[in-house]
Amino acid sequence: MALNNLACFALLVVTLTVTLASANERTKTVEFNVKPGGAVHTFSEKMLLSQREYECSFTYASQGGTNEQWLMSVGLSDDDSLFSCSVWRPQGKSYLFFTQFKAELKGAKIEYASAYSQTAAGGQRDVTLKEDEFTVGDSTVTHKDGKFRAELSKLTIIGRTRHDEL
Repeated sequence: MALNNLACFALLVVTLTVTLASANERTKTVEFNVKPGGAVHTFSEKMLLSQREYECSFTYASQGGTNEQWLMSVGLSDDDSLFSCSVWRPQGKSYLFFTQFKAELKGAKIEYASAYSQTAAGGQRDVTLKEDEFTVGDSTVTHKDGKFRAELSKLTIIGRTRHDEL
């Protein structure tokens, strides 16, 4: 009897571990450096789930200061219908001056996007960019030349995945 209970417990632990591993595969957060100096840089993260590939890329150029540590989170909803991407500076406001930015989703059509000049950190609140500072397309969020005021601390994008219709 004790051996049977031990076997059931071991099976439960394995099942929970596999379930948790599967849930963790639906989202991931990675750290990267935003580098000043005026050169154009791109950081990307891919997810491959259910034989489909999704990707978020963040392309930018910035000036001033030194490297800043930023985070990119990508995730897929439980029903595979939404792909999300967030790019942000966890310390709050960036001290770099962005001369340009573009975020792009592959494998999803953008339904919602927002950009922020400051993120909620250290008692501060999120401060959104004005709508005329950036433009949202089917797959990209891009700064608007002449309107963008060079302040960026966070981008949030949610896209509907492209499923084959039956």
